[in-house]
Amino acid sequence: MNPLTVRQLDTATGPVLCVAGDLDFDRAPVLRGRLDQLPLSPGQCLVLDLSGLAFCDSEGITALLAARQHALAAGADIALAAVPANLLRVLTLVGLDQVFTLRPDSSAAS
Repeated sequence: MNPLTVRQLDTATGPVLCVAGDLDFDRAPVLRGRLDQLPLSPGQCLVLDLSGLAFCDSEGITALLAARQHALAAGADIALAAVPANLLRVLTLVGLDQVFTLRPDSSAAS
C-alpha cells in the first residue's frame, strides 16, 4: 500500500499534476479533491504525469475520467503522460487509449 501524492507544476501550457503511489478506491478522492480546486482556462492542457503511479484500480480510472470531464468543462485539453505499462494495457483493453491523449512524458505534452 503506497500513499497517493499529487504534486502540481505550472507550465506555460497549463498545469501538470504528478500523481504517484496507489490510485485506488481509498485514495481516488484525493485526486478528485485536487481537481475540484484546480482552475483551468480554455485552451490550456491539463497533464497528468503518471510516471510515479504504482497501482490503479477501477476507481482510479474513474478519477482519471473525472479529470477529463473537469478539463473539458473548462474548455481545456487533457493528456496522460508516462502511463505505466500495466495501466496502459488496461486503458487499451477498455478503449480509453482512444479517449485520452497519451504522451511518453510530461515534457512532450506541450
